[in-house]
Amino acid sequence: MNPRRDRNARTALFDGIEEGGIRASSSYSSHEIDEQENDRAVDGLQDRVNLLKRLSGDIHEEVDGHNRMLDRMGNEMDASRGVLSGTMDKFKMVFETKSSRRMCTLVASFVVVFLVVYYLTSYIYLNNMLSSMD
Repeated sequence: MNPRRDRNARTALFDGIEEGGIRASSSYSSHEIDEQENDRAVDGLQDRVNLLKRLSGDIHEEVDGHNRMLDRMGNEMDASRGVLSGTMDKFKMVFETKSSRRMCTLVASFVVVFLVVYYLTSYIYLNNMLSSMD
């Protein structure tokens, strides 16, 4: 919601209300308020009630939207947790095996992948440098 609109709504809602209730005009005593003043006061209260109803409806919609977003996020986190736990189980299985041959193969494959990535990045970097010089 817009903070400026909220401030204006609060001002409109509580405008003319003092601690004891609705402000009475200084020229009238509390016993001299006529039917027309009462009708205006009732209309003002009705407007404020309608404003409160709209504000509470907006708050309700906002809360529902946030709840749906949190539910989706929770479901996605659960799915990610499942994938991550499966990956961790596979890593545990690989590292718990006593086979030194598997470990050597794993280390060698990491080294090869690192060298290939290093070679490709340096090749691309050198080509960019040479093409920018031309």
